[in-house]
Amino acid sequence: MFTKIYEQLKPSCLMFLWLSVLTGLGYPLVVTVLGTGLYPAQARGSLLRQDGVVLGSACIGQPFSSDRYFWGRPSATAPFPGNAASSSGSNLAPSNPALREAVRDRAAALGKDNPGGEVPMDLVTTSASGLDPHISPQAAAWQVDRVAKARGLSRQVVADLVARHAEGRLWGFWGEPRINVLGLNLALDGLAGSK
Repeated sequence: MFTKIYEQLKPSCLMFLWLSVLTGLGYPLVVTVLGTGLYPAQARGSLLRQDGVVLGSACIGQPFSSDRYFWGRPSATAPFPGNAASSSGSNLAPSNPALREAVRDRAAALGKDNPGGEVPMDLVTTSASGLDPHISPQAAAWQVDRVAKARGLSRQVVADLVARHAEGRLWGFWGEPRINVLGLNLALDGLAGSK
């Protein structure tokens, strides 16, 4: 009887060990090597640097509140906005009165700092992760006058910078045009004559 159990247990244990090595060590190692070889920047976190110092990741939104910078989407992360360790959305349905009130309040606050038309939707609604690093080209264009004035730059210089940082749809058809807020703000800091 023990011989029969051993005969069945031995291949099961060997298969378990083999699959553990294959899926627990082999597969992750292959994916890491391929990812690092084919996409080195992305495999290392899509880090954005300035003068050799890491300032953030192109994949994680960061809060900006100064008039000198473009602002990203609002963040629903706790205990503070842009908390990458606490990725989450607000989970409020479009029919929820609390969401409508939050959007109204954000639009009113943004309208005071950026007079000039209707506030773009992506500046008053949070993303599913609460860490979206992108805004629409329309949301960036809506902020150009404020940023140009705060930095003492011409509107055209700032508008041209926004146009250069606009990314199209992925593969030409997937998603929406977008601008990475951190990348745009780093380029803004790098402008000659930017105060």
